[in-house]
Amino acid sequence: MLKKNCKASGLSMRLYLVRLLEGVPIKARPSAEIRELRTEVHKIGSNINQIARSVNAGQARPELAQKALFLLGKVYEMMYWVAKR
Repeated sequence: MLKKNCKASGLSMRLYLVRLLEGVPIKARPSAEIRELRTEVHKIGSNINQIARSVNAGQARPELAQKALFLLGKVYEMMYWVAKR
């Protein structure tokens, strides 16, 4: 059971035991799916920020605002999917 918990947390056995003895909460390492999703949300957020900067600079076209709303909708979908799990 100790080896299983160490593997799930991504910690060495020594570090796992130290944290356990110190009373530090030990969380499971995020799955590959969650890490990929986090990366995708970060990319979408960067795109939305770039669009917001161009809007604030007065350089935005209506298509950019539509793209930002579409991307924001995608972020909400991803967040809903993660919360549902």
